[in-house]
Amino acid sequence: MWAHVLVEPGKFGAIEVPAFTETDVAENWVLLRAIVGGVCGSDLPYFRGRAHKDPRDSKGWVSGVPGLPLHEIVGEVLFSRHPAHQVGDLVVGWASKFDAITEFVLSDGESLLKYNPDFSAAEAITIQPLACVIGAVERLAIAPGTRAAVVGQGPIGLLFSHVLSTAGAIVTGVDRIDRSAAASTFGVTETVTTMSDRWANGLEIEERFPIVVEAIGHQISTLTDVMTAAELGGQIFYFGVPDDPIYPISMQMMFRKHLALISGATIDRRRLLALANDYLLEHPVLRTQYVSNLYPVSEVQTAFEAAIVPAPGQYKIALDMAG
Repeated sequence: MWAHVLVEPGKFGAIEVPAFTETDVAENWVLLRAIVGGVCGSDLPYFRGRAHKDPRDSKGWVSGVPGLPLHEIVGEVLFSRHPAHQVGDLVVGWASKFDAITEFVLSDGESLLKYNPDFSAAEAITIQPLACVIGAVERLAIAPGTRAAVVGQGPIGLLFSHVLSTAGAIVTGVDRIDRSAAASTFGVTETVTTMSDRWANGLEIEERFPIVVEAIGHQISTLTDVMTAAELGGQIFYFGVPDDPIYPISMQMMFRKHLALISGATIDRRRLLALANDYLLEHPVLRTQYVSNLYPVSEVQTAFEAAIVPAPGQYKIALDMAG
């Protein structure tokens, strides 16, 4: 089967590797033919050369491991040992080993869902990150009219803006890239184009927010910025996989402002994927607007290079595995 592999940090190469067979499929797992893959922000540190804990990675970073790093997947079930999935089903979810830049993919069936057949594969890829966002927003206290700030208006931040707005929040979107063109589509009432520290430190006490989402990731200083932007008793959601094991925070600020800091991985995946499937049906604008760039997999290098450079009008980047 074909696969793409990082031959060095930031550089993919195309290879051929032995195809998976039925004997490779563990109990409750499935074998998929990859159709579309979504590039996630959590994939990008590995693309740049960050170490990966995959046992096949002998060099201390993602090298020589076919398919790494990609985990958002839409695929067709070719063989199943999971009771919820049948041969021929079109499913969306997680590639459990984060190695989905390949012709065939093995994954835990509990991380996949058969999606509505009205969706194209490129539309259905939205369900996976949307499930993560819905799971996060479930943990926040939102009443109609609650003011919420989403710091970072990339692919994840825009989904947060939409889901928070749908839940009744009044959303301010903050990004160093001008995202005003996306505001009405994704439910943003106010767009702020500046660096997060400048914005947070410029807020008056009465302008601070009861809910602040950190949707930038991959840096430490922005956690202080969102804490600064939160009001007394505010909730902060730090989204995404932290790049560093330890993030210093001001416990004085946490204590004096009575803040609640929330984070965590997405669990209960099939339930959240089902909620995201229904949400996407109810909000068709996301089907047409969220994936802004669909690259053939032969251009995976270009796709990842684009993903690490945010730009106006660029939202979700996906790979067409047939291309």
